[in-house]
Order: sequence, then structure tokens, then C-alpha cells
Amino acid sequence: MNQAHFLKIAQELKLRSEQVAAVAELLGQGGTVPFIARYRKEATDSLDEVAITDIRDRLAQLEELDKRREAILKSLSERELLTEDLEAKVLAAETMATLEDIYLPFRPKRRTRATVAREKGLEPLATLLFAQDPAVDPQAEALAFVDEEKGVESAEAAVAGARDIIAEWINEDQEARARMRSLFENRGVFRSKVVTGKEEEGAKFRDYFDWEEPVTAAPSHRVLAMRRGENEGILYLRISPPEEEALAILEQMFVKGEGGLSAEQVRLAASDCYQRLLSLSMETEVRLSTKKRADEAAIGVFADNLRELLLAPPLGQKTVLAIDPGFRTGCKAVVLDPQGKLLHHETIFLFDSEKSRSASEQKVRQMFETYRPEAVAVGNGTGGRETEAFLRSLNLPGEVPVVMVNESGASVYSASKVARDEFPDLDLTYRGAVSIGRRLTDPLAELVKIDPKSIGVGQYQHDVNQPELKKGLDDIVVSCVNGVGVEVNTASEQLLTYVSGLGPQLARNIVSFRNENGPFHSRDELKKVPRLGPKAFEQAAGFLRVRGGKNPLDASAVHPESYAIVKKMAEDLAATVEDLLAQEALRKRIELQKYVTETVGMPTLLDIQAELAKPGRDPREQFKVFDFAEGVQKIEDLQPGMKLPGVVTNVTAFGAFVDVGVHQDGLVHISQLADRFVKDPGEVVKVHQQVMVTVLEVDLPRNRISLTMRENAEKPVQEAPREPSPRPEKRPQGGQGRQGRKDNKGGGRPAPEPFNNPFAKLLKK
Repeated sequence: MNQAHFLKIAQELKLRSEQVAAVAELLGQGGTVPFIARYRKEATDSLDEVAITDIRDRLAQLEELDKRREAILKSLSERELLTEDLEAKVLAAETMATLEDIYLPFRPKRRTRATVAREKGLEPLATLLFAQDPAVDPQAEALAFVDEEKGVESAEAAVAGARDIIAEWINEDQEARARMRSLFENRGVFRSKVVTGKEEEGAKFRDYFDWEEPVTAAPSHRVLAMRRGENEGILYLRISPPEEEALAILEQMFVKGEGGLSAEQVRLAASDCYQRLLSLSMETEVRLSTKKRADEAAIGVFADNLRELLLAPPLGQKTVLAIDPGFRTGCKAVVLDPQGKLLHHETIFLFDSEKSRSASEQKVRQMFETYRPEAVAVGNGTGGRETEAFLRSLNLPGEVPVVMVNESGASVYSASKVARDEFPDLDLTYRGAVSIGRRLTDPLAELVKIDPKSIGVGQYQHDVNQPELKKGLDDIVVSCVNGVGVEVNTASEQLLTYVSGLGPQLARNIVSFRNENGPFHSRDELKKVPRLGPKAFEQAAGFLRVRGGKNPLDASAVHPESYAIVKKMAEDLAATVEDLLAQEALRKRIELQKYVTETVGMPTLLDIQAELAKPGRDPREQFKVFDFAEGVQKIEDLQPGMKLPGVVTNVTAFGAFVDVGVHQDGLVHISQLADRFVKDPGEVVKVHQQVMVTVLEVDLPRNRISLTMRENAEKPVQEAPREPSPRPEKRPQGGQGRQGRKDNKGGGRPAPEPFNNPFAKLLKK
């Protein structure tokens, strides 16, 4: 292990190097982030998942830097270019940019103008001019290099070739690149303009038709919007600082004040270097660095939204009637038992005629009489509010709640292999209804079956780095699944996949073993699962629950490695483990300090104490029934000034989208979130949060709704550029069948190859 890396990361993250070293060691032993955070607090001094993830990611970055460093040293050594001074510089480089700058002069090159000039024998002339001796006359000296056979036909051509060599020297100068990089990062400006003739086609990018913004001020969503506009061939986009400042830096560094005619040639070479080499190189770097920062911010927004959605309050294990609304092809109705098993399915027609509506009413009443559902879940697609109104009009027995459920991504599940394997003989339209019902009873267990990008809570998710997006979202899913815990005897293969230490193969093996041998009666029985060895058991056991098993601790988050401690606590009080779980008075008598050992400290003991009080507790909030405003079912029902209850469906950098029950989410712009300045919408709202909003504007032609959460909407609070990117698509039309539906995946068609642009290939990175 690299101790220098531990010290560096500790300084960056304001931690102790011992903590970083402990995390690195545990990760190296196969430890997962949730396991280390929950069960190895003594080793890390109680670092949380965020800190452990940051250490993991930074270690990976430094390892990548080391691999590149080794490759460069090997290349230099093999070509006999490695000197002690050069090796020291390579070893001291702390960033990839610095490392590449050091290597640039020695990197094998394609044929350049400077290469051609060297082949013509002009390097000595370049050296002479670069020295900038005031006594040297460039034209006179260049006559000696005129050689028609070599392609040097005149003194002017010789001097021009020498300038090409000098320009390359300047371009490869490490300090010059560092200063120019700093200038581009700190003084660079995004400039976008519309491509002639694309004004109508690119109307959604109108705000960027003639736009300038400092690199340092551009937020994630605007960077990604400009890049998308460029990718779609709508915008020209460039990044550059004030040119005079860039040239002044190069002249200060390379042009001697008393250099005479030679100095003038160096000045010309410096200008050529900037225009032809350095500016493009630095713009490329800044494009990549700003894209990376924008990606990180967008992925962060997506991850925060996904966490809130996955940890939405579950209704719990109840019999549910779930309905996927539809006009033309009818509403798909299914009944699920408390474990989510399909009991019944049929189609009801609510919108054809009074006769079919009456028949559907009888069918619904029959389902209630036969299966006695404890709740009704209705998909929030088109027809959802009408279906909800129909169900409420039936005066269902027992005041059964009717709940609107966000169905984004349901079509993805319906057509997936997961759904086909679970319901091979069931039409995919009914599979969607099953997913809607299960989302009500346990959102986490159901949503893990769907690609997070299809759930509809992202921002520019198709524009960001896809591997980084997947890693970030997988981290969130893993964190949520392990934070809640998983009942091993009812969990799906997909849910088990995200349990610490398992993965797809072991999850599959657990389900197969369960199907063949019946339910697990203890955590210890997991050791019989094929290929589930001691390490996987150590990582997974604490997050798996066996309710009603032989050992009551198997239903808790107490790790099996700590069972002996709990048993000793009980024995010391002349009680049983069951007594400790049942009697608060007994638990209060436990003297935790007595059980501290070299490996078990107070953090673990405090966790055990808390778990004994509420074994296997679900950290999610209690479910609350939400009702939309009556009589407001479609966008035409909205009027400015209306106050309505709503549910936040997506939070972005520029505001929040809120479902008010009209099949089209409204936007609460960041400037309308509160009666104060709001820098980050996440400070005010979260996905799935219930809010009260006021309608500001309804744009029927464009299907747009503007909302406010401010008490005093007349008084301006802040100015912020409106978001020009596509808004979420209108909810799918009912009655088309699941194949015809669209889920909100962030918008944007596949990007064509941009027009003649020097950065066209870079844009795909």
C-alpha cells in the first residue's frame, strides 16, 4: 500500500491517514462500503458511507495516475530518453495534466509542421533565433539554410520553418502550459451561437443562440445544455479567455525585450503557437474538465433524487388492487397478496360507455368481495385521475385508500427479462400493473428491478459519462438496500443482488436454494448455499433478515459475529436474548463498558444496544396517503392563482418538477421555491415530498405549467437563467398498451455527427 497516497487523501478529505489506511486495507480485503461503514467502525473511527466512498474513489484515481506514470517511465526508458532529472519530475507529478505536460516533448508524435522543418535541417536556425541575440539578422542567417533539394526555397521559407519549431517548443513548455491552463480555467468564457438556418429546429436552445458565460460561473445544467445543442448541430460552442492576456503571458515568458529582429520572430512564433496549438489544446482540456464537473454535479442530483425515491415510505405487506389506467384498451387490474404474489388479473373498461362502466363497477366490487384488498394503487399516467375518481365514487368498503403511484419506468420492467421470467405467460400490460402495485407496498424492492435511468428522476442522464453514472447510481442502490435490510425468504433475485458481498450469481444461488429447500430458518443456513463462502457470509449476513427463525437476532441488524456479545449481556443479567429484546428495563441495566475488547469498541456496542431496542427496524418514514385536489384532472382545469397539493417528482439544478394530478408535471423554478435566495433546490425540496404550490402560468400550446411555492410570488427574490433544455415528456397516453408508452428518460434524440467542428470527435468522450 502507498503510504504517500494515504497522507495525500487524508489531507484532501480532512481525515487522519490512519483512517484512510484502514479503509484501504478493508477494501483490499474485499470489504464493501456498507459493510465497512456499519460493522467496522472501530477500524475507521466511525467513518460514514460518504467518506468511505470518497476514499475508495480517490484511491482509484491515484492508482490510475500511478499506472500512467509507470507506462511513461517504461516508454522513456525503452527509448533511452530517461534521465535522473526527468525521472524525478515524472515521479513528483501530482496530477494527470502535469504528468502529460512533462511527457509531451518526448511522446512519439505524428508528423507536424515542426517535424517537417527539422527534416529540412532548420533546427539550428530555430535555436539561433530562439536565443534572441540582438546582433543576429534572421534573414541573413537563414540564407545558409536555403536548399531547394530539401524544399527550402528561400530565406523567408527557412525563417518560417524555424518559427514552426519554436512554436512547438513553446507549446511543449511545462510552465507555459500550466499558466495557460490556469488562464483558461479562471478567465475562460463559454460562447455559443446558433448555426445559421437552425433557429426554428433548435427553438428549445433559444437562450443559447447568442450566449456568453464565464467558465467559473457556468452551472452543470447549462454546460450540458450547451454541449447537447452543439451535439445536435444547433449551436457553435467555443471556450477561450481574452486573447490579449494569453499572448501577453507567452511574450512575457519567451520574448526578450532587447532581442531585436530575432525577438520579433519569437513573438510571431508565440502568436502562432497560441492560435494553432495551445489554444486548441487548452480548450480541449477545459471542455473535458468542465464536462467532468458538470457530469459529477448532474450525477449527484440524480443520485440524491434516486435515494429519496428508493427510500419512499412503503405501505407495507398488504393485499392490493393495482390498476394501470387506459382509455382505448381498458384498465389493467391485478390483485396482489401481501407478499406481492399475483392472485388475479382482468381488464375493465371505464371510458367506453355507461354499460361497460357499470360492468366494470361490478367487477371491482367482486374483486373486493373475493380478495378484500386493503389499498388500491392507480398508475398516474393518462386516465389515472379519471380512474381514481371512478374508484372513489364506489364508496369502497372499509375506507380503503386509493393511492396514485408514479409509474415512470413501468414499461421498462414490463418488457424486461426479469418480468418475463417472473410472469412468462402474463401479457406485459398486466406486468405493468403488478409493478405499480408493488411500488406502493415496497418501492425499494420493486424499483431495483428497473434501470435507474428509466425511473424519470434524472437530469441530462444520457449526456453524462455513462460508466460514472452507473457507478454512482449503483452506489446509491447498494446503500439504500443495505440501509433498509433484506428479508432473505421473500426477496427477489434483483434485490438480493445489491446486498453487500453477494452480486448476481450468489443472489441467484440463494433463490434457487430457497426454492429447492424451503425457507431459511437461520442466517447460518446461508453457508449451505453453493459458492457462498466465509467472506461473502461475513459481508452479507448483517444485512439479511430471517424473521421468525430459530435465533431472534437473525431478524435484526446485529451481525452474527456479535451474537456472543449479546448472549453474554443476557447471561450477565440472568436473562435470555429474547428477554433483552422484549424488556426495556433489562436493556437499561446493560453496562456497555464491560464488553469493550481489542476488536469491539463503543461504536459497535452502541449499535447493538440500539438494535436490541428495535430489532430489524425499517429506517424509512411511515406511509401517508396523499390526495390530489378534486376536480382538477387535466391541464385545461388549471388556472393561474390556484393553490394545489402536489408531489415532487424530480429535483434538478434549476428547480423542481411537481405532479399536481394533471398528467403533466409543473416546474417550480429555483427562483420560486422559497421567499429567500435558494442556491440549491435540494435545500428546499426532495423527491416524493408533498408540497403546496400555486399556479403561475399555464401554456397550453406547449403543455407547460409554471408553479410557485413562495408565499409572496409578486416580489422578486433572485434572478436565474431559465432552463432552455427539454422539459420532461408528457405522461403516456392511456389505452395504447405498454409498448406505445414513453418513459421520461431525460429527453434528447441520438446526436448526429456535428458540423465541421475541430471538437466533433471529442464531444463523444
